[in-house]
Amino acid sequence: MAGKRWTHFLFLSILLVVVAFLSIGVGPSWISSMSIYRVRLPRVVLGIFAGSSLALIGAALQGILRNPLADPYILGVSSGAAFGAALAIVLRIAATLLTPIFGFLGAILAIVAVYSLARSEGRIPKDTLLLSGVLVGFFFSALVMLLMVMAKSELHQITYLLMGNLGFIFGRRDVPVFAVFVIVVVVCGVIIYSRSREMNILSLGEEGARQLGVETEKLKMTVFVTSSLVVGSVVAFCGAIGFIGLMVPHIARLIVGPDHKRLIVASLLLGATLLLIADAIARTVAPVELPVGVITAIFGVPFFAYLLKRRHARFD
Repeated sequence: MAGKRWTHFLFLSILLVVVAFLSIGVGPSWISSMSIYRVRLPRVVLGIFAGSSLALIGAALQGILRNPLADPYILGVSSGAAFGAALAIVLRIAATLLTPIFGFLGAILAIVAVYSLARSEGRIPKDTLLLSGVLVGFFFSALVMLLMVMAKSELHQITYLLMGNLGFIFGRRDVPVFAVFVIVVVVCGVIIYSRSREMNILSLGEEGARQLGVETEKLKMTVFVTSSLVVGSVVAFCGAIGFIGLMVPHIARLIVGPDHKRLIVASLLLGATLLLIADAIARTVAPVELPVGVITAIFGVPFFAYLLKRRHARFD
């Protein structure tokens, strides 16, 4: 069993390396080594960072909520981060390092709002958490639309932000901010992985998990806060890229099983791989570059419909 597990991880790792190598060289940019280092390589790094992060959070949220339809963006944090980044664009500070900082602050604001609405008598009921996330998401989406009405020449930038894009142009002042966000994501990932055993126990049900010594409310709060920080970091640089967090954990679960210790690692590798593939399709399938969020949505919506139908069939 252990040998089979490591074979799966080795296969996914090799697949990620191959896809990353091909992503750097796809298209005419391979002709200029300078364009590889300035354009393609940062894009691949950003794709790996975003894809693995979203898949990690998707696996964690589906674990603590015990809901196969859970997605990183269901908590409304992406809308908060999108509002912060859009505000920076409207204020015409998009060329500075303040844009990702504004997006991150918007995510923090959404975290506080959702947590305040969901918490009741020291507990965070999962249904209340989901409803609070939807409510906060709608509110920040409305604010983003308001900014789009107010925007003039910046409307195109905000639209691309909402559709998801890996074409973030890094300046020298952006690199330290990106490094800080990567550190935040790595730390949050380690925290989530360290709680994988408790998530396995939680799959038995909240009452059973509490009897086995799992502090379920503390676990949900930990995963919720770390997930929000990670999603906020991704949206600050890449915009709203949906459905990676929904699809990847299900595919990884078919490969390595439901154990979260294996599932989280497999989701990281597979999420980065699939987002790089989606980005390659977005850059080559049409005469103009498509937002990568459009490609993930095209594949993600039918997948979501399939999960929804299967869930209905199970309860009929």
